[in-house]
Amino acid sequence: MASASCLCLAVLLAMASAAAAQLSSTFYDTSCPNALSTIKSAVTTAVNNEPRMGASLLRMHFHDCFVDGCDASVLLNDTATFTGEQGAIPNKNSLRGFTVIDNIKAQVEAVCNQTVSCADILAVAARDSVVALFANKNLNVTDLVALSGGHTIGQAQCRFFRDHIYNDTNINSTFASSLQGNCPRASGSGDANLAPLDAPSPTTFNNDYFNSLLSQKGLLHSDQELFNGGSADSTVRSFASSASAFSSAFTAAMVKMGNISPKTGSQGQIRLSCSKVN
Repeated sequence: MASASCLCLAVLLAMASAAAAQLSSTFYDTSCPNALSTIKSAVTTAVNNEPRMGASLLRMHFHDCFVDGCDASVLLNDTATFTGEQGAIPNKNSLRGFTVIDNIKAQVEAVCNQTVSCADILAVAARDSVVALFANKNLNVTDLVALSGGHTIGQAQCRFFRDHIYNDTNINSTFASSLQGNCPRASGSGDANLAPLDAPSPTTFNNDYFNSLLSQKGLLHSDQELFNGGSADSTVRSFASSASAFSSAFTAAMVKMGNISPKTGSQGQIRLSCSKVN
């Protein structure tokens, strides 16, 4: 578990360095020299306490970047006069890890008051859309497949894979049967029951996810669609055969994603609390 956490952190830190304000890896060297080490320590603790949290933070960052860029607006709560994104339909009861970000923000504020933005914290701490959205964001099919490989860790609720295991034909029958016991066919029954996105190694960041796709053992419909006779097949095969190829592509895609319209210079604000505007 520790080695998986370290790899995740290494990838996230590489991505976050490029995503920081003014897109400079040294942006906080003078104003908050302990920022990255503080965030890294907090994320390490969170992931060690709950391996699933690594996937949750990646997913939160992904959702944030695809709504008006990487500005940490996904962290905002509703108030009497403001409607935030945290409780929006696509995020409510779906995204998780907000308390981890709040904890990290508190630790960073303790060492550097109102200096490090919530967007940079989320970028350092942090992942699904369609190919068309990726193209609009200067991301390609390889990036899509690589970022989907973030499903090598984490879990999904029954309600999100029920149709796939009961109605799809591009799924290994034995694999489907093994999931049906914990995910009844009837909607509303066992909806919140969890299954690992990468059954062979659910808490280890590796390329097993892609090998599962080759065997038609993708948990989600969207997972298996990556290897279903389409343009992404060759990339899936490449990542399945080479862990280093996947790791390199994932890191590069995370850097590209972290560069999607970030707030820089005088844009935005350094929030005192990530869940509300100043």
